[in-house]
Amino acid sequence: MQYTFRPLPGWPYPPTKPRKAAKFKVRRQGADGYVRQVRTPWVQTLADLDAEIRWLAGKDVMFGVGLSARDIRLDGMPRADARPFNHPGVEISFDSKFGRLTYATDQFTDWQDNVRAIALSLEALRAVDRYGVSKRGQQYAGWAQLTAGAPDPERGRVLVEHAGSLAKAMFQYHPDHGGDQRDMVDVLAFRDREKAAV
Repeated sequence: MQYTFRPLPGWPYPPTKPRKAAKFKVRRQGADGYVRQVRTPWVQTLADLDAEIRWLAGKDVMFGVGLSARDIRLDGMPRADARPFNHPGVEISFDSKFGRLTYATDQFTDWQDNVRAIALSLEALRAVDRYGVSKRGQQYAGWAQLTAGAPDPERGRVLVEHAGSLAKAMFQYHPDHGGDQRDMVDVLAFRDREKAAV
């Protein structure tokens, strides 16, 4: 399955405090014959996520991660040495047989662990179907109502109008002045759209 990663410079959701280290482990037998618990490999996380998204007939999979544009290769995947610069949060959205679904978390300190958490959550939601209780995918209804946290310049325009001017909005919504980070990201998206239009 083709994934597209995009930079998510600001975490558009309330941040988790404190974040914790994940304990996702798998059993592996070493060359010495001993079985050990090791960190779940990234390829295993992607394979598990792929299986869950395929079960939902998923396509157009978009990852939002706190990476810079430099950390994303031309094929849309992150570089091997990619490290988030601002937050470890991950947002995954995709089209499915139940509509566009969006899942996001910043529970863990490593962004790959947050991808694993989303994959395991999708597996748990699929397990709800095990006994035939939710044949119409009701467990996905709330997730389909969420929108991806990409910057929204139109929402930024409304915030600027509410504040009275772009300068006032940038001051009012700036996190250093008690503003919400998502509001600030949308105001900046509006500013950038207006600059591009000139």
